[in-house]
Amino acid sequence: MTVRKKPLVVITRKLPDQVETRMRELFDARLNVDDKPMTQPELVAAVKEADVLVPTITDRIDAALLAQAGERLKLIANFGNGVDNIDVAAAGKRGITVTNTPNVLNEDTADMTMALMLAVPRRLTEGAALLRDGGKWAGWSPTWMLGRRIWGKRLGIVGMGRVGTAVARRAKAFGLSIHYHNRKRVAPAIEDELEATYWDSLDQMLARMDIISVNCPSTPATFHLLSARRLELMQPRAYVVNTARGDVVDEDALIRLIEQGKLAGAGLDVFEHEPSINPKLLKLAKTNKIVILPHMGSATIEGRIDMGEKVIINIRTFFDGHRPPDRVLPRSA
Repeated sequence: MTVRKKPLVVITRKLPDQVETRMRELFDARLNVDDKPMTQPELVAAVKEADVLVPTITDRIDAALLAQAGERLKLIANFGNGVDNIDVAAAGKRGITVTNTPNVLNEDTADMTMALMLAVPRRLTEGAALLRDGGKWAGWSPTWMLGRRIWGKRLGIVGMGRVGTAVARRAKAFGLSIHYHNRKRVAPAIEDELEATYWDSLDQMLARMDIISVNCPSTPATFHLLSARRLELMQPRAYVVNTARGDVVDEDALIRLIEQGKLAGAGLDVFEHEPSINPKLLKLAKTNKIVILPHMGSATIEGRIDMGEKVIINIRTFFDGHRPPDRVLPRSA
């Protein structure tokens, strides 16, 4: 009886031990024990010899890299929900299937969105830092460290997909009025449940909201969707929260408007040029005008294990001769 050879699976970053152990059991898995991002030459070497590449959202899998792929590479099983790091069309032309890990991070990302939505108006990190750093505190005062109430305010969600809907459910429980802009309206049952107002015009919605939550994917169509012109439509009392992708918001314009007092502040978990952070954002954070986090919206052990299990299912299904459940098709398909 012929024993089928296990596929060579190259994993670009360290994954939870539980996931890596299972991958070693099922595949000829090459792990990244040191968790250092792969260099370009290392990625080239990986695509030349691997049957499966398991990159993360920080790995750039573009057409130039894929042009150097070996004949064995048949599957790119992305460890991430978004695939803006992969040239899916170029992969398709070379007969390489691409998969992702959707629908496992919705609740985790929505939790972080809600946390930022509270942290910025209520000055939570500012208060915590005062005590942590040994600042002088004379005790409770009626006029000290005053923030803004979120109960009764209007929340505008840009991108009412699974994450946006999860955010809306949380926000409704906190007494916010739900508004949203999307490519198309959500199902009537969801609108009724959330008592949500749909805005066909993003411009009109932005001008009327107290908080804007960015929850849409990064695509060519959403690059700088919140442009300087659109950010200038917002009220001076308004806040921007972004846990989606940094390039959806014109970061320079956002900084300028906050510096000028034309926006009240922002809560950001993602950045336009991450891992580089604009020095002006760091300055605003130090002056407590914004709250910034290091892209940790989906960072729960449960979420990472769920992602790993999806990667494994996609690989096993593919090599069993079936269509992987999370296959991603080029946008033109």
